Amino acid sequence: MTAPTSAPFPAEALFPALGTTAVLLVTDPNALPAAEAVLRAELAAVDLACSRFRPDSELTRVNLNAGHPTTVGERFAEALQAALRAARLTDGAVDPTIGRTMTDLGYDRTFASLRPEDTRPLPPARPAPGWRRISFDPRSRRLRLPPYAHLDLGATAKALTADHAVRRAAAVTGCGVLVSLGGDLAVAGPAPDGGWRIALADDHARPPTDHGPAVAVTDGALATSGIRARTWQRAGRTLHHIVDPATGEPANPVWRTATVAATTCVDANTASTAAIVLGARAIEWLRGTALPARLVDLNGHVVLLNGWPPDSATAPGATPGDPR
Repeated sequence: MTAPTSAPFPAEALFPALGTTAVLLVTDPNALPAAEAVLRAELAAVDLACSRFRPDSELTRVNLNAGHPTTVGERFAEALQAALRAARLTDGAVDPTIGRTMTDLGYDRTFASLRPEDTRPLPPARPAPGWRRISFDPRSRRLRLPPYAHLDLGATAKALTADHAVRRAAAVTGCGVLVSLGGDLAVAGPAPDGGWRIALADDHARPPTDHGPAVAVTDGALATSGIRARTWQRAGRTLHHIVDPATGEPANPVWRTATVAATTCVDANTASTAAIVLGARAIEWLRGTALPARLVDLNGHVVLLNGWPPDSATAPGATPGDPR
């Protein structure tokens, strides 16, 4: 993944992290080791705090203690507050209490470890307990989940990590930095001439074509949520990972992808995830946010909102803005 040929050639690091791919681009090749060290430190910290799949993570401890008060660390508290803010802004379309629902659907391990064909029957769907039932005091960091509720902070915590890492890396190196974690992408520092060229695609694992849509990003963040990249079979059904908290089922497939630009990756991710969950209601809701957005329906029809530019062809080597 490179910037267009008209921009300075950035140095790149690419490696697996948080069940997806971490991509780091810097405009100064000499700054790559320092920027990568920052990114890896941020990834290690959020994984230890917020992973659903690590038995030693703080999230695992919190979920096991549901129904009882517990004190959480600063990193976890920040991630939780980001998730609660997302729930509030979306009126619960993005809700952190879907952890048990994800397990019931079969997403109970890293995505790479999921069985392609899971024949176990699906348990009856049930709504998430709801974020409003969480009791949390930010000053004391005292948390109490409702009984039997499990948190899933994956989406907002990943976006928060992209925000933290890109700002810290730009401050440490003094150069332009891009950090992409799956569908969560943020930039900071001086951008290449013409901005960072971001290719838009259904799946980041597939190289973008030379004629697919792309946008230029000079600051802020971009997030893409989609229902095509992370799917699995359970009891003869094709499931995806974006859950409607109101039903406990994967969100109805209205949009193939939703891409949103915002000042922070957390805000972009919150809006893109909410758009998938809201389905047909997403257009009106996104208009109310004033955030530039691009929606693609199941037939490939594109809806552009709030000043999102018309689709233009990507330069070869543009960075994929991939769905989670």
